[in-house]
Order: sequence, then structure tokens, then C-alpha cells
Amino acid sequence: MVIGVLIIFGLIVLFLVGMYNSLVVLRNRCDNGWAQIDVQLRRRYDLIPNLVETVKGYAKHEREVFEKVTQARTQAINAGTVKDQGAAENVLTGALKSLFAVAENYPELKANQNFLMLQEELAGTESKVAYSRQFYNDSVMKYDTRLQTFPSNVMAGMFGFKPREYFVVTEAEAKGPVKVSFS
Repeated sequence: MVIGVLIIFGLIVLFLVGMYNSLVVLRNRCDNGWAQIDVQLRRRYDLIPNLVETVKGYAKHEREVFEKVTQARTQAINAGTVKDQGAAENVLTGALKSLFAVAENYPELKANQNFLMLQEELAGTESKVAYSRQFYNDSVMKYDTRLQTFPSNVMAGMFGFKPREYFVVTEAEAKGPVKVSFS
């Protein structure tokens, strides 16, 4: 009888430990997903000044566009929360679209090797950002679902696990990738 109670108690403890550990794993996966987004966004931010300088060499009178891109980049770098980061990325995407629209008017710029290389790197980075965003949002969905379902919601409440925000693109025009094609 006592052995049976101890076995049942041991199984309950193992179940609770497993539930807690799964919450920790999902929370860490969300943190990792956000870190991967951050890596790709930093790469994007590092490419932008070079891109702006290359375009500036050909389109000197387009100062307002350059300033918008620079300001949007600064806002994106300084964003503090997932929601702020999403909004800043929307603004930056719009500013980059304006920059590429300016570049359309300069055929010699479109043939510049440095510009073409930067264009290709930015396109690759945009794909990596999209993949990282998808991984992060999938991780958040799994984590938040676990936080809301019984019995793990009880465990989550006891140990202070908090829901995470999705990395959402809110502007309709920013829902597509940055257009970097000049053909």
C-alpha cells in the first residue's frame, strides 16, 4: 500500500517536473527565435548605410529620401519591445521602398557593381528576416498555447511564466518583401 502511494506520488512529481521543463524549453525557444531575428535585423541595419551612400553618389538631390531611410534605421535599432520593433520595421521597409524607387530613375546606378552586390545581400537578408520571424512566431504560438491550456496553465501561473508578443507586420504595404529588383 505504501509503495503504491509512493509510486503514484513519484509519477505525479515526474509529470510536474516534465511540464515545468517543457515550459522552460518553449520560453527559451522564443528567446532564441527573437535573438535570430535580432541578428538578421542588425545585418540589415549594417547594409543600409552602404546602400544609401551608393545611391547618394548618383542621386545627390534626393536628400529627403536619404534622411527618411536614416531616421527609420535609427528608430528600428532603438526599438525596445517586440511591438515597437514591428512598427519600426514597417517604417524602415517603406523608407527602403522609397530609396529603391529613386534608384529606378538612375540606369547607371542600376548597373553599378557595388549597388548590385548590396541589393543582393539585402534581398538575402530580407529572406532570412522572414524565416526568423516565422520561426519566432511559431515558437510564440506553441509557448502561449501551452500557457493557456490545462494543466500547464496552472504550473505557468505558479512560476510566473508570461505570454510573449508576436512579431507582427501591421502596415498593409509592408506585408510584402522589400522590392530589390531593378529589371
